[in-house]
Amino acid sequence: MNIKALSRIEPWQWPRNAAETIRGVLLNRQAKPSDRLIAADLAGDYTVISDEMDNALLKVLEDGSETDAIRVRAAISFGPVLETMYLELDDDEPPISESTLSRIHFTLEKVYQDTGNSKELRRRVVEGSVRFPQPWHEPAIREAWESGDPEWMLTAVFAMRHVRGFEESIMAALRSSDPLIHLEAVRAAGTWGLEAAWPHVVSLVQGHDTSKDLLIEAISAVGSIRPAEARHVLKDLLDTGDEDVDEAAHEAIEMADATVRADSEADLDQEDGDEEDDEDEEDDKDWIN
Repeated sequence: MNIKALSRIEPWQWPRNAAETIRGVLLNRQAKPSDRLIAADLAGDYTVISDEMDNALLKVLEDGSETDAIRVRAAISFGPVLETMYLELDDDEPPISESTLSRIHFTLEKVYQDTGNSKELRRRVVEGSVRFPQPWHEPAIREAWESGDPEWMLTAVFAMRHVRGFEESIMAALRSSDPLIHLEAVRAAGTWGLEAAWPHVVSLVQGHDTSKDLLIEAISAVGSIRPAEARHVLKDLLDTGDEDVDEAAHEAIEMADATVRADSEADLDQEDGDEEDDEDEEDDKDWIN
């Protein structure tokens, strides 16, 4: 099966030799540029992640003689594996080794720090690498946000979803007139449950001129920021006639309700633990007396 055929079907339908095919096209400098871009994109899929595949992506990313387009695509394709490794989604058998992970971190930072690389490549390196936060990300994000360059600022707000400590910048981004920056800011506010953003996201949910994409992100943020109030705020969006909006509202309420239940159970467990501690103290006093 060739690379174009692979791109037309779902990853779980790929044949056993899919990884070999993807890697072969990716590293073949004689292959069509369009096919190599497809390969670079498919190489990031979880079903084919491995040391061999990521080393192939690294080889492309590091090679300054490669086109900017394929290096950009390679940088983006590291996102899924970095997120998987950071969240430890596969505890039994990580998809890549620690040595490969270290090499990915090192190379991504090196490419970012090289200002001779294009802005597009350096931006995508930041966006791909923040899935596994590193010490260099905080100053990189601050520099991007303070640059005044709309494209770098957009990258910065995207990265703020993955790296802690940017609450004030997120609030500033919520006031941006740039629709893409505004959208990313709403996502970031929801990710961190940013309480200060509550009035803003509620106004978006209740507004009549909120774009659909922004509305869906605001719905999600409502459920994350104040789970206990989500059902009340979102109840009028459960049956709007727009399938996407209705689904987003249902999902936000379900997740919010689950969060509330989990918090209640945690509080009960804490109360039980406190009572047991009190009983132990009383027993100790009785024994001493």
